[in-house]
Amino acid sequence: MESILSVEADEAQRQAVRENAKRVFQESGLAEMLKTLNKNALKGRGRFYEYDSTILLKWGTSYTRRHMWVEVNGNTIRFRLAPHRKCAITAPICDGEYHTFTSTMWADKNFLLNELNNYYARPIAETSSD
Repeated sequence: MESILSVEADEAQRQAVRENAKRVFQESGLAEMLKTLNKNALKGRGRFYEYDSTILLKWGTSYTRRHMWVEVNGNTIRFRLAPHRKCAITAPICDGEYHTFTSTMWADKNFLLNELNNYYARPIAETSSD
């Protein structure tokens, strides 16, 4: 009986995380920005993979495969980048792997769009599978 309640609680938690991510993606306008990026820049050749609080956008061929990893954590949006030195800029917040946008930062749609374009211009290259 306890394991059934635990499974139900886990599923409820997972559903809450999904709903929160959906809300943040919609309120920030990022969901529409990503769709537009795929439609206009990638000519619809990008593929979206959706997880509980993450969207992974992949594009390219087996030799030029690239991706953009965007995650919602609470009320923040995090773009996963290739490991790098911490950026000197204060917005977005940088920890050397993620650029994090607080709700105040992502409320500025032009700022978020500009950063999205920067991440598209320098995406993460995937390693080859051979």
